[in-house]
Amino acid sequence: MIQVKDLHKGFNGQEVLKGIDYQFERGKTNLIIGQSGSGKSVFLKCMLGLFKPDQGAIEYDGKPYSNFSDEEQRELRTEIGMLFQGGALFDSMTVEENVMFPLRMFTNQKRGEMRDRVHEVLERVNLEGNDTKMPSEISGGMQKRVAIARAIVNKPKYLFCDEPNSGLDPQTATVIDNLIQQLTHENEITTVVITHDMNSVLEIGERIAFLKDGLLAWKGTKEDIFHTQDKTVTDFVYSSNLFKKVREAQLKGH
Repeated sequence: MIQVKDLHKGFNGQEVLKGIDYQFERGKTNLIIGQSGSGKSVFLKCMLGLFKPDQGAIEYDGKPYSNFSDEEQRELRTEIGMLFQGGALFDSMTVEENVMFPLRMFTNQKRGEMRDRVHEVLERVNLEGNDTKMPSEISGGMQKRVAIARAIVNKPKYLFCDEPNSGLDPQTATVIDNLIQQLTHENEITTVVITHDMNSVLEIGERIAFLKDGLLAWKGTKEDIFHTQDKTVTDFVYSSNLFKKVREAQLKGH
């Protein structure tokens, strides 16, 4: 679980995050949505420790990050998996080497043990037999699954996903969404997903935080979002044709 308390962050005298309180639940897919410039990326970087908040606290399982010793910060980094926008695979490394990278960085495992773990996670994301291929030799959807395998190879407690469906076709995006949710449930991970993809909201939005102008404007589930009367939220989500069609189908069903 990650608890955010009264989080403020600004740059050059301009406040970007203006006092956010929120709790990211363990074993659930926690989505952060909002327009460009709403503060989503800054929020994520604060949680990752890349930005130091001006005010407030971020607690990992009840302990404020600001109180972590250097050793505890290093330990936390081993417990975090990160799925970057676009995948961010190393072009010069094979699939196996890409997935093995966090094990080499953060563990003292022998190579045989690392290879066993790599093969285990590649099988879990349905990529067995692709170990020796280079990223350029596989599809975009397969590259994203390699990136997911790399993000979970160290058995993280926390998984952060930055626009995981960027550049993918709708069918492949749904596969990636469902894989993230399955892994979250199977391993009881606290998963945080930043997304602009309204299909992701429909597929895996177990908990949704909607940011606007640096504030938490709304929170709820994918079911709640269809019934909210909050105009700020409805103006945003119903700009998506997908949401309009689903909403119309729901109304006809009643």
